[in-house]
Amino acid sequence: MAAPGRKMKILLLNPNSSQAMTQAMLLAARATPISDSLQIDTYTAPAPAPASIDDDADIEASTRLAVDDMALWQDLDLRTYDAVLVACFSVHPLVAALAGRLPGLPVTGIFEASVLSALSLVVGTERWGIITTGKFWEAHLADGVGSFLGYEGASQCSKFCGVYSTGLTAGDFHTVSPDDIEAKLKAATKRLLSAGNVTCIAMGCGGMAGLEDIIRSAAREEYGGERAARLYIVDGVKAGILQLRQTISSTRTFL
Repeated sequence: MAAPGRKMKILLLNPNSSQAMTQAMLLAARATPISDSLQIDTYTAPAPAPASIDDDADIEASTRLAVDDMALWQDLDLRTYDAVLVACFSVHPLVAALAGRLPGLPVTGIFEASVLSALSLVVGTERWGIITTGKFWEAHLADGVGSFLGYEGASQCSKFCGVYSTGLTAGDFHTVSPDDIEAKLKAATKRLLSAGNVTCIAMGCGGMAGLEDIIRSAAREEYGGERAARLYIVDGVKAGILQLRQTISSTRTFL
C-alpha cells in the first residue's frame, strides 16, 4: 500500500504478449485527469502468450502464462502496488486469480470497469452497448454483462442493448489499414445506435484505445452533430484507472 508522500501505484497488466498494445493502453491510462497523482506501471505477458486474445483458448493460455510468470511475482512484486488493472476486455480469470492470491489488493478488469462506468452515465430510459472485435465476443460479453450484474441473461438488463462486433481482432488495430478499421468500426457503431436511445458506447477491446473519433463520426452520421456530441464513449483502460483510484480511496475511508 502507498506510504505517506508517495504516489499511488497501479499496475496495468496486459495478459497478451503485444508490447504495441500495452503502450497504446498506457497512453490511454495517462490521459485520465487523475494520472498525475498516480504511478502507472505496465506488465506484458511473455511469449508464448497470444499476441491477440480472440477466443476461450486464448483467454485460458493468457491466464496460465501470466500466473506462471515468475517475473510477475518476483521482479514486480505485486504486493508493492495499490491496485492492479487487468487490461483485457473479457470475463478474464486473472481478475479473480489475482484477487484471490493477493487478498485486500483492489483488482479489476477493463470489462468490469466499463460496465460500471456505463451504468453511471445512462439515466432514465437511456441505454448503452458494447462495440467489440470478433463474433466470439458477442455472446461472451453479453453473458458476462448479465453475470456481472446478477442477471440470468443480458436480455434482462433493460439499459443494455447488446454487443456488436466489427469482425476485426485486437491485433488488427495495429496492423490493418486505417481505412478498413474505420469502415468496420463505423458499421458496428451504426448497428449499435440503431438499437434505439443509445447514449453510451463502451469500446470492447483494449486495442481500440484512441479510436473514439471514428465512433463519434459514425454517431454524427446517424444522430446529427448535437446529439453525437453528447454520446459517452467509454475507454476501458481509462474507466479502470478511474475506478481503481476510487476503490483505493474507498478502502481507506470505509475499512
